[in-house]
Amino acid sequence: MHQRSARYYDAIYAADGKDYAREAQEVIELINQYTRQPCRSLLDVACGTGRHLTFLRQIYEVVGLDLDPDMLAIARQRLGDVELHQADMRSFDLDRQFDAVVCLFSAIGYMKTDDDLRQAIHAMARHLAPGGVLLVEAWLDPDIFVDGHLSAVYVDEPELKLARISVGRKDQDQARLDFHYLVATPEGVEHFTEVHETGLRPTETYRRAFLAVGLEPEFEKGVLTGRGLHIGVRPEG
Repeated sequence: MHQRSARYYDAIYAADGKDYAREAQEVIELINQYTRQPCRSLLDVACGTGRHLTFLRQIYEVVGLDLDPDMLAIARQRLGDVELHQADMRSFDLDRQFDAVVCLFSAIGYMKTDDDLRQAIHAMARHLAPGGVLLVEAWLDPDIFVDGHLSAVYVDEPELKLARISVGRKDQDQARLDFHYLVATPEGVEHFTEVHETGLRPTETYRRAFLAVGLEPEFEKGVLTGRGLHIGVRPEG
């Protein structure tokens, strides 16, 4: 997925103004608001390079999981002895439960079909302790995604000059993002592309997926990156 861009991922989102510390604090506050028991352990599904876990580990016993080995390699360097797993969010099994499970930065969008989404929510819910809370940051509703949307991010560091340009294409309930990277380092200049395919779905689809696994669903508008957060609470007992 991020075959060649993983090593530039943190620089790109730093340039784009992503505030991991603020988002982690919002996550902590929402966990405190919704959980029905003291939260001591947390699983971060699609943890990427581990930036959220940098802050969440200060509060919880944390474990991370991601499909991309290159992203996990960066996370391992960043997080040291934190337990990290390479696995698919649709089928992972860690044989334990957590007081909180989170899936942030709209990583759930990579579940292209409703069946993919249901499998992922089922796998996450299976790892949630009674009274615990699942937080899933939404991707975009099909009515919101704009076909032909253009975006650009520029990195201007002493040892790295980078432009990431993308165009988004919509096909009913799916979207394709074509990213073009132009990268200059002291070693030279390179250009490469990546294609990211995502599923677009309304809030009600997430709600049904949460209900199907016995979670009490809520939706918090405007939090984190502004796309909203799906919240599921597992009843106690």
